[in-house]
Amino acid sequence: MKRKAPLAVALMHYPTKDRLGKLVATNITNFDIHDIARACRVYGIERYYLVHPLQDQLMFVERVLDHWNVGEGSKFNPMRKTALRDARTAENLEAAVKDWGHQGARVVATAARSTIEGQVALSFKGFKEVLETEDQPYVLVFGTGFGLTQDFMKTCYGVLEPIKGDSDDDYRHLSVRSAVSICLDRLLGS
Repeated sequence: MKRKAPLAVALMHYPTKDRLGKLVATNITNFDIHDIARACRVYGIERYYLVHPLQDQLMFVERVLDHWNVGEGSKFNPMRKTALRDARTAENLEAAVKDWGHQGARVVATAARSTIEGQVALSFKGFKEVLETEDQPYVLVFGTGFGLTQDFMKTCYGVLEPIKGDSDDDYRHLSVRSAVSICLDRLLGS
């Protein structure tokens, strides 16, 4: 069944944690701009937002997008232009949702390990069914660094179940690019 609900992806660089659990704003990486945009394009995501509170980080993304959308890159690799067509920047999640035009969208956070007590816990199977049967818009949020803060996740509608692999020591520190691809495939793949 095809997805009925509008869906956007947001890559949050703040509020995130560092390896010591301290609140930080992480840097945007060129790989995350390109690779996540490509995954979003493959799975028909309406918008991909790179969210950061600092203007210099957003300007970096805008320069990359301009290069591939209207600059020399658009002639060099037209497929990249197609992949990046729905990528946008925002200084916070509220600005992203406003830009997307779906006020009232439900925000679903992702986490490598934890669920939040009192939050709606969404399984991949259950959330896939919701996306196929409801028309409520959703924003699927991924964190960078060592994940989104608990305080931020408590403000979300729900938290998607963590990706669990098969390592002996329960290793779960995927790159965010890999995590986005796995999640989108589980939610939207055939």
